[in-house]
Amino acid sequence: MDHSDRTLLDHLQRDAKRSIALLAEATGLSTASVQRRVRALKQAGVIRREVAILDPATLGLGITAIVAVELERDRLDQIDAFKRKAREDAQVTHFYCIAGEADFILVVMARDISDYEAFTHRFFFADKNVRKFRTSIVVSTEKATSEVPILPGAEG
Repeated sequence: MDHSDRTLLDHLQRDAKRSIALLAEATGLSTASVQRRVRALKQAGVIRREVAILDPATLGLGITAIVAVELERDRLDQIDAFKRKAREDAQVTHFYCIAGEADFILVVMARDISDYEAFTHRFFFADKNVRKFRTSIVVSTEKATSEVPILPGAEG
Protein backbone atom coordinates (compact mmCIF):
# COMPACT_ATOMS: atom_id res chain seq x y z
CA MET A 1 0.00 0.00 0.00
CA ASP A 2 1.51 3.28 -1.08
CA HIS A 3 0.86 6.96 -0.36
CA SER A 4 -1.82 7.18 -3.07
CA ASP A 5 -3.73 4.24 -1.57
CA ARG A 6 -3.56 5.87 1.87
CA THR A 7 -4.80 9.18 0.46
CA LEU A 8 -7.67 7.38 -1.30
CA LEU A 9 -8.62 5.59 1.91
CA ASP A 10 -8.53 8.83 3.88
CA HIS A 11 -10.93 10.50 1.42
CA LEU A 12 -13.21 7.46 1.11
CA GLN A 13 -13.70 6.98 4.83
CA ARG A 14 -14.74 10.62 5.17
CA ASP A 15 -17.17 10.39 2.23
CA ALA A 16 -17.61 7.08 0.43
CA LYS A 17 -19.98 8.70 -2.07
CA ARG A 18 -17.23 10.99 -3.41
CA SER A 19 -17.02 10.58 -7.17
CA ILE A 20 -14.12 8.84 -8.88
CA ALA A 21 -13.35 12.13 -10.64
CA LEU A 22 -13.04 14.00 -7.32
CA LEU A 23 -10.91 11.20 -5.87
CA ALA A 24 -8.66 11.37 -8.93
CA GLU A 25 -8.32 15.12 -8.50
CA ALA A 26 -7.51 14.79 -4.79
CA THR A 27 -4.85 12.12 -5.36
CA GLY A 28 -3.38 13.28 -8.66
CA LEU A 29 -4.19 9.90 -10.22
CA SER A 30 -6.18 9.10 -13.35
CA THR A 31 -9.79 8.00 -12.94
CA ALA A 32 -8.84 4.54 -14.27
CA SER A 33 -6.08 4.25 -11.67
CA VAL A 34 -8.46 5.30 -8.89
CA GLN A 35 -11.04 2.73 -10.00
CA ARG A 36 -8.39 0.01 -10.17
CA ARG A 37 -6.97 0.90 -6.74
CA VAL A 38 -10.40 1.07 -5.06
CA ARG A 39 -11.35 -2.30 -6.56
CA ALA A 40 -8.05 -3.81 -5.32
CA LEU A 41 -8.54 -2.33 -1.83
CA LYS A 42 -12.01 -3.87 -1.68
CA GLN A 43 -10.77 -7.26 -2.89
CA ALA A 44 -7.95 -7.19 -0.32
CA GLY A 45 -10.49 -6.55 2.46
CA VAL A 46 -9.03 -3.14 3.37
CA ILE A 47 -12.41 -1.60 2.51
CA ARG A 48 -14.89 -3.88 4.23
CA ARG A 49 -18.11 -2.08 3.28
CA GLU A 50 -19.69 1.30 2.65
CA VAL A 51 -22.35 2.42 5.13
CA ALA A 52 -24.46 5.38 6.21
CA ILE A 53 -23.57 6.74 9.67
CA LEU A 54 -26.83 7.40 11.53
CA ASP A 55 -27.60 9.81 14.36
CA PRO A 56 -28.85 7.68 17.29
CA ALA A 57 -30.76 10.56 18.91
CA THR A 58 -32.92 11.12 15.83
CA LEU A 59 -33.84 7.42 15.97
CA GLY A 60 -34.94 7.69 19.59
CA LEU A 61 -31.81 6.11 21.07
CA GLY A 62 -31.05 8.39 24.00
CA ILE A 63 -28.88 6.03 26.07
CA THR A 64 -25.42 4.72 25.26
CA ALA A 65 -24.00 2.37 27.86
CA ILE A 66 -20.47 1.02 28.09
CA VAL A 67 -20.61 -2.32 29.87
CA ALA A 68 -17.75 -4.38 31.29
CA VAL A 69 -18.68 -8.07 31.57
CA GLU A 70 -17.08 -10.92 33.48
CA LEU A 71 -18.05 -14.49 32.69
CA GLU A 72 -17.75 -17.57 34.86
CA ARG A 73 -15.45 -19.15 32.26
CA ASP A 74 -16.52 -22.65 33.17
CA ARG A 75 -16.86 -23.95 29.65
CA LEU A 76 -15.66 -22.84 26.25
CA ASP A 77 -19.07 -23.54 24.71
CA GLN A 78 -20.67 -21.07 27.17
CA ILE A 79 -18.13 -18.40 26.27
CA ASP A 80 -18.77 -19.02 22.57
CA ALA A 81 -22.53 -18.80 23.19
CA PHE A 82 -22.09 -15.40 24.89
CA LYS A 83 -19.94 -14.15 22.01
CA ARG A 84 -22.52 -15.30 19.48
CA LYS A 85 -25.36 -13.66 21.46
CA ALA A 86 -23.48 -10.33 21.64
CA ARG A 87 -22.60 -10.35 17.93
CA GLU A 88 -26.23 -10.98 16.98
CA ASP A 89 -27.97 -8.49 19.30
CA ALA A 90 -28.87 -5.26 17.49
CA GLN A 91 -28.58 -3.17 20.66
CA VAL A 92 -24.90 -4.15 21.03
CA THR A 93 -23.11 -1.82 18.62
CA HIS A 94 -19.52 -2.64 19.63
CA PHE A 95 -18.23 -5.81 21.24
CA TYR A 96 -14.63 -6.31 22.35
CA CYS A 97 -12.85 -9.24 23.99
CA ILE A 98 -10.31 -7.61 26.30
CA ALA A 99 -7.43 -8.37 28.62
CA GLY A 100 -7.78 -6.87 32.09
CA GLU A 101 -10.32 -6.92 34.89
CA ALA A 102 -13.25 -7.80 32.62
CA ASP A 103 -13.57 -10.31 29.80
CA PHE A 104 -15.61 -8.17 27.41
CA ILE A 105 -16.62 -4.58 26.77
CA LEU A 106 -19.95 -3.91 25.10
CA VAL A 107 -21.35 -0.64 23.83
CA VAL A 108 -25.12 -0.82 24.06
CA MET A 109 -27.72 1.62 22.74
CA ALA A 110 -31.21 1.94 24.20
CA ARG A 111 -34.19 4.27 23.97
CA ASP A 112 -34.11 5.19 27.66
CA ILE A 113 -33.12 3.80 31.07
CA SER A 114 -36.15 1.49 31.15
CA ASP A 115 -35.18 0.06 27.79
CA TYR A 116 -31.61 -0.44 28.99
CA GLU A 117 -32.88 -2.14 32.13
CA ALA A 118 -34.95 -4.52 29.99
CA PHE A 119 -31.81 -5.23 27.96
CA THR A 120 -29.84 -6.09 31.13
CA HIS A 121 -32.54 -8.50 32.29
CA ARG A 122 -32.69 -10.20 28.91
CA PHE A 123 -28.99 -10.18 28.17
CA PHE A 124 -27.13 -10.43 31.49
CA PHE A 125 -29.42 -11.57 34.31
CA ALA A 126 -30.92 -14.35 32.17
CA ASP A 127 -27.43 -15.68 31.36
CA LYS A 128 -26.15 -17.90 34.16
CA ASN A 129 -22.63 -17.64 32.71
CA VAL A 130 -22.42 -13.89 33.44
CA ARG A 131 -20.62 -13.47 36.78
CA LYS A 132 -21.06 -9.69 36.88
CA PHE A 133 -21.34 -6.62 34.72
CA ARG A 134 -20.62 -2.96 35.36
CA THR A 135 -22.36 -0.22 33.41
CA SER A 136 -21.19 3.31 32.66
CA ILE A 137 -23.79 5.56 31.05
CA VAL A 138 -22.44 8.04 28.50
CA VAL A 139 -23.31 11.58 29.62
CA SER A 140 -22.02 13.33 26.50
CA THR A 141 -20.28 12.17 23.37
CA GLU A 142 -17.20 14.29 22.79
CA LYS A 143 -15.90 12.25 19.86
CA ALA A 144 -17.29 9.27 18.00
CA THR A 145 -15.92 8.26 14.64
CA SER A 146 -15.74 5.26 12.42
CA GLU A 147 -12.62 6.64 10.76
CA VAL A 148 -9.41 4.65 11.11
CA PRO A 149 -6.19 6.67 11.40
CA ILE A 150 -4.27 6.50 8.14
CA LEU A 151 -0.67 6.27 9.34
CA PRO A 152 2.33 6.56 7.07
CA GLY A 153 3.88 3.23 6.27
CA ALA A 154 6.60 1.63 4.28
CA GLU A 155 5.89 2.48 0.67
CA GLY A 156 5.87 -0.53 -1.59
